[in-house]
Amino acid sequence: MASGACCAVLRGFLFEYDTPRIVLIKSRKVGLVNRAVQLAILAYVIGWVFVWEKGYQETDNVVSSVTTKVKGITVTNTSELGLRVWDVADYVIPPQGENTLFIMTNLIITLNQTQGYCPELPDKTTVCNSSKDCTAGYIGTHSNGVQTGKCRNYSASVTTCEIYAWCPVENDTRLPKPAFLKDAENFTILVKNNIWYPKFNFTRRNILPSISTTYLKTCIYDPKTDPFCPIFRIRRIVEAAGQNFQEMAVEGGVMGVQINWNCDLDKPASYCVPKYTFRRLDNKDSEHTVSPGYNFRFAKYYKDASGTDSRTLIKAYGIRFDIMVFGKAGKFDIIPTMINIGSGLALFGVATVLCDIVVLYFMKKRYYYREKKYKYVEDYELGASETYGTQS
Repeated sequence: MASGACCAVLRGFLFEYDTPRIVLIKSRKVGLVNRAVQLAILAYVIGWVFVWEKGYQETDNVVSSVTTKVKGITVTNTSELGLRVWDVADYVIPPQGENTLFIMTNLIITLNQTQGYCPELPDKTTVCNSSKDCTAGYIGTHSNGVQTGKCRNYSASVTTCEIYAWCPVENDTRLPKPAFLKDAENFTILVKNNIWYPKFNFTRRNILPSISTTYLKTCIYDPKTDPFCPIFRIRRIVEAAGQNFQEMAVEGGVMGVQINWNCDLDKPASYCVPKYTFRRLDNKDSEHTVSPGYNFRFAKYYKDASGTDSRTLIKAYGIRFDIMVFGKAGKFDIIPTMINIGSGLALFGVATVLCDIVVLYFMKKRYYYREKKYKYVEDYELGASETYGTQS
């Protein structure tokens, strides 16, 4: 029984052929559904594919390079450092980066460190009552040096394990507030951005041809009055991201400067201009309070007349600016145009399929329509007297 059914299916697959049959159905409902679907497809192809997505264009992604230059001077006067002027060479670390820039806004400085023996900074693992509490050669995760096994006075009331390290050790428990370089909010950053679309051999820079040397010396970026000025005041960048500079300067953070180049190369080159947006990239909210901000350490080394090495250790807090360039260019090309036109025409077949479903499965006269749509014809070689099926 099963083998007979399989043979019938196989015979039908091999020896039967389907061909479309055109049936004109005079129905207001079906006609309106058909035209509505066709209209929706036409609106999609014209409105979305060609107008909004510019489906008639060939596209290319941007290739970019970025360089920066910071300007600004501030003055501090403290008991530890005295009167001191800070310029770009002091607070921009390192002098050049790859699409990134760090400006120091706060610091903890430890002067005149030399290698020797001194008490460790007090915490729950270094406080001791006697030398038995210290282990010679021990190096903890947060140690400043190697323990010698002795217990020494850190202050009049606190004793800690002695270490061999750069002495005196850094005490970073007290962070200056307000920020040590709080006037850094007035520093400016010149961003030079060159872009290239290799597919179209099109180049552009954010210092536009209309910008003169005189204008560049005086302008400061403003989204309303000077949207194409490539010089940015740090305070405005931070405020544009919804942050407060003086709060951010204490512990540091990471800012993103986004440059968007979306160019329609079917228009004149003067319409291809950058758009700047800003946002804070590191989390700074009530749910992310562990190890906030951005900081690192570096040292400046010296050698005195006797040959003794010494250093000044600086724990630098500041704002890192990540400059990210995005962009896509498009230009008319016949190949994507024809592909999208062909795809749009193919979509019109959806209207036929949908109307067939409505007619054959949901309408009251579906059996009548089904009988009119399908016709079964036997092989002519069998003879006219042996035909079967609906003859209409």
